Amino acid sequence: MADPKGFLTTPKQLAERRPVDVRLRDWNEVYVERSLLPIITKQAGRCMDCGIPFCHNGCPLGNLIPEWNDLAYRDDWTGAIERLHATNNFPEFTGRLCPAPCESACVLGINQDAVTIKNVEVTIIDKAWDRGGVAAQVPERLSGKTVAVVGSGPAGLAAAQQLTRAGHTVVVYERADRIGGLLRYGIPEFKMEKRHINRRIEQMRAEGTRFRTGVHVGEDITGQQLRERFDAVVIAAGATTARDLPVPGRELAGIHQAMEYLPLANKVQEGDYVDSPISAKDKHVVVIGGGDTGADCVGTAHRQGAASVTQLEIMPRPSEERPGHQPWPTMPMTYKVTSAHEEGGERIYSVSTTHFSGDEDGNVQQLHLVEVEFKDGRFEQVPGSERAIPAQLVTLAMGFTGTDVKNGLVDQLGVELDNRGNVARDGKFATNVEGVYVCGDAGRGQSLIVWAIAEGRSAAAAVDKYLGGKTPLPAPIRPTDRPLVV
Repeated sequence: MADPKGFLTTPKQLAERRPVDVRLRDWNEVYVERSLLPIITKQAGRCMDCGIPFCHNGCPLGNLIPEWNDLAYRDDWTGAIERLHATNNFPEFTGRLCPAPCESACVLGINQDAVTIKNVEVTIIDKAWDRGGVAAQVPERLSGKTVAVVGSGPAGLAAAQQLTRAGHTVVVYERADRIGGLLRYGIPEFKMEKRHINRRIEQMRAEGTRFRTGVHVGEDITGQQLRERFDAVVIAAGATTARDLPVPGRELAGIHQAMEYLPLANKVQEGDYVDSPISAKDKHVVVIGGGDTGADCVGTAHRQGAASVTQLEIMPRPSEERPGHQPWPTMPMTYKVTSAHEEGGERIYSVSTTHFSGDEDGNVQQLHLVEVEFKDGRFEQVPGSERAIPAQLVTLAMGFTGTDVKNGLVDQLGVELDNRGNVARDGKFATNVEGVYVCGDAGRGQSLIVWAIAEGRSAAAAVDKYLGGKTPLPAPIRPTDRPLVV
């Protein structure tokens, strides 16, 4: 146990965010440099080393949280990163982007503030990078087997790294011009600077993983060609079919899916554009959708100089405390103020968009909404609550409905889909086509980054066993595992 009295004597303290007026002037991460935070060791000491650590169950990766909390408290950063990397390929990603279901499952959180697990995690990996403690793990021998991984998001990267380390020759195909998937183009720079992705890619290249960008599998190379060239194929293409809003006026210019808007802002940071082709500068911006992607649009609009930013959510405003029907250790739906919300704007709950109206040139100018109430399992409009708000740029951040079946890959490989539009798989991540596996959002549906990495690791173990008959690779989850989320 780190500090036997830590949970009694040390109050919870979160990582410090840079002042709003400072961080809005750039696109750097919103947090003060974590590796310099003196509070981390004390926060790690709040861990009680529970007899039954429910944080293990809350984390799909099965992170050994009490172990690396103890090591961080004792200033053993070498030991801490060894235990962290034992279960998580990319803790610098999860430590910045994961909503931390582990903290919701923390035993201390039953009647006190939970341990700040994410802050400890990201400090461990940042210190490891700063001290040269993250090295390439080159396999001692090659198996002679080849694997194609389609998609370079967190699931694809995790599967590729595990399979490369097992000795297989792995090629990752990415249709975008850079590796990273939604990590690269869906996550704004202020949430995670892309240097973290770049150095992981260099590590993976040094280990032997090969990357092919600008290759649209299903068009530039067919599914049949993949099956002929490789001994196994892993589909990790994500759930990229965005939910749309079919209301009158949807065709007006200035209404975009979030994944049309956010990647362009990231491309500006990559140096591809001077200014984003879709910019919020001096515009009244409306973001439809109250989740993390919506918050990313809010923060991006602020940095682009929006005249105003309004975020709409059809659901009621969540409570600030854990609801009674969402008991510990489930991950509750509570009211959260992200860094983007700290920076300004308005959040409106329990409203639904009825239609858009525009100017004579076909540009959106107003969004018309109505208040709603949830009754008898459906939303009902509140009579007399209709109103319009200014909207010169609208982003749709309402989630995703399944994998992209239009790219030809699904038909060419002959894989089946489930009733949710995802690639169907059995209990070992295998599709109905021999040698073809699926992991991450492509098989699970839209989910958390920790589930993507966990599925990538587990699918890699299944593929390794398929290729060699047995595997030393860990398999933290099965496709049927479900999160502790209500």
